Amino acid sequence: MSAEPRPLLPPVRLHSEAELAREALATPLLSGAVRLARWAGPGTRVGAGGELLDEQLPEAAVLLGLGAHPDGPAYASQAWRVAVDAGLVEVTEPEDVERDADEGGFASAEPGEDLALVTGGTPADVLDLWLAALDSVLADAAVPDLDDLVDALDAGGEIDFEQLDWDPQREADFLDGVLANLYLLTVADGGAADGPVPLPVLAASMVVPEDMGDPTEEVLEQVSDAMMRLDDQFRQLEPIGLVEFRPVDEELMAEADDEEFAEFNAPAGAEDEDVSRYGLVRLTPLGLYGIRARLLEAGVEAPAVGDLADKGADALLDAVSGFSEATAQAEIELWLAAGRERPAAVAELLAAARGGDEGGPLRRLRCQQALSLAGDEAESVVRAALDDPELGGLARVWLAERGAADVPAPDQEMVFWLTVDTLAAQLAAGGETDELSGLMTSLTDRHSGFFDAVWRVEHPATAEVLEAMGRLHPDRKSAKDARKAAFKARSRHA
Repeated sequence: MSAEPRPLLPPVRLHSEAELAREALATPLLSGAVRLARWAGPGTRVGAGGELLDEQLPEAAVLLGLGAHPDGPAYASQAWRVAVDAGLVEVTEPEDVERDADEGGFASAEPGEDLALVTGGTPADVLDLWLAALDSVLADAAVPDLDDLVDALDAGGEIDFEQLDWDPQREADFLDGVLANLYLLTVADGGAADGPVPLPVLAASMVVPEDMGDPTEEVLEQVSDAMMRLDDQFRQLEPIGLVEFRPVDEELMAEADDEEFAEFNAPAGAEDEDVSRYGLVRLTPLGLYGIRARLLEAGVEAPAVGDLADKGADALLDAVSGFSEATAQAEIELWLAAGRERPAAVAELLAAARGGDEGGPLRRLRCQQALSLAGDEAESVVRAALDDPELGGLARVWLAERGAADVPAPDQEMVFWLTVDTLAAQLAAGGETDELSGLMTSLTDRHSGFFDAVWRVEHPATAEVLEAMGRLHPDRKSAKDARKAAFKARSRHA
């Protein structure tokens, strides 16, 4: 896959290799390729390039259950190409090649060694076969429409690429970019998209500059052209199991114009049933696996949930600090389940949560999330942190939530330190949200003289938290008091 290295992507939640392998073998194209590979040879005569001969295609189509389908022979030809490209069929050219003036010669085909992996290989072996099949289909999908190729033939029967305006590498890069964007839209905000992506959104992501306001008519026309290209390409990619695809409504294709597309992009949007007319696409679980594999091959960091299971607690908390809450929970669960003794794991988490650096508050928030999964066997370890200035408040919260006895009450200094730490973590996790504004209101309502005390707290984020309260607190007087307290906090360390 051709792609420039990108920033770290959100982690994806993948199905197990066994589940994915079953899904791969059930895809129409790979299952058809397997059936044709078993049908072949030994010594099956094929074209010089390894393709099935025209007279063989009807029989192959019948074998695939498509004998009566008008596109059966074309589909059989594609399934055969997949079988050859994936190594399920081996094509050899005999030493004494039989030549024909019209056909240019023949080769022979027989089942390849990799065919045995379908039933005798590991799930990883099957997935490797599927990835090879995917490469073959993606290469086909980047080729122009057959009618365009015919139109571009010159007098000598060669393709005039200049007239066709087709650059194979450019087309492959475009499709790779589309699939990378679809992957990113899928894994963002929790690891799996809630629904399919409208085709215009995907097309616009490849065409419309990020800093553009209202798209120009020229740009809208480019988006419309990209939609039509993608509609054709996703139709080809669906049989290999990469995507679930609802094509563009054929009536809409006949009627569509720039004005209608501009209306789709209006702020008011469109009704759900109207959106679906423009085409909808979703990566399947197998598709997520496949695009991630291609991104990794291209040198892009594309983590998966579970990658941290064998890492230390410091690496875990650092990484999940940038995850959504749901994805962090899934990663932590796998980390705890990876053969660790629970008390030792909790001690390691608590040690990793310490620190006065900028990431400390969010590490402690994720540590608290991890501790919620710990059982009673962790109580002695948590109690050992009660006197820790950074972890004592967190330890008290955990013990109180479990109804533990003899939990000492925190002093005021610890209460306010924990308050600042919690607000700093929430700011780092979600930014300045309405939910955080409500939390700030609740805190100031419960503590009289809150701002008179909190600016004195020896926490690295005190001033930053107070400045945020000055912006977010809905009560004007409290917001003003927060800004004054932030100034005092800054002045202490000036």
